[in-house]
Amino acid sequence: MQDQNEYLYFLRRAFDGMLGVLEDLGDDLGNTRPPLPGANSVYAIAYHCAAVADYWTGHVVAGRAVDRDRASEFTATGRGSDLREQVDALFAQLEADLATVTPASRPRNTPPADFEGPDRPLSVAGVQLHVLEELAQHHGQIQITRDLLQQGASS
Repeated sequence: MQDQNEYLYFLRRAFDGMLGVLEDLGDDLGNTRPPLPGANSVYAIAYHCAAVADYWTGHVVAGRAVDRDRASEFTATGRGSDLREQVDALFAQLEADLATVTPASRPRNTPPADFEGPDRPLSVAGVQLHVLEELAQHHGQIQITRDLLQQGASS
């Protein structure tokens, strides 16, 4: 099987960036939504990203059962240190999930047709790109959210 270390390296960079912002803000501000319609807290966004990586890699790619409640991800609250521990455990699981596939493989599951994501069949490499796409977008969203929260806290 192809070595997936490079892919996991970039996933880790994205998560470390998101979790670093959460830890810098502290749990109170990290669980605060900025005053914008439909905005999410930094914690909720990072929690959602962990669920994205788990679902798309664990369930779609590797065929592992994943119990996901997408709607509740955006209202999740908690401690940054606990989320970091969850992400660390997730990485051990993702490494095991990817050990049995190659980038050219077909994923073992297909997401439901109404699920948000790419609108075409994907290879394992395509699913990995989708996960990186999501994490990159949400990492930027977390940085903007941090800036809004810090601006509001200093006003």
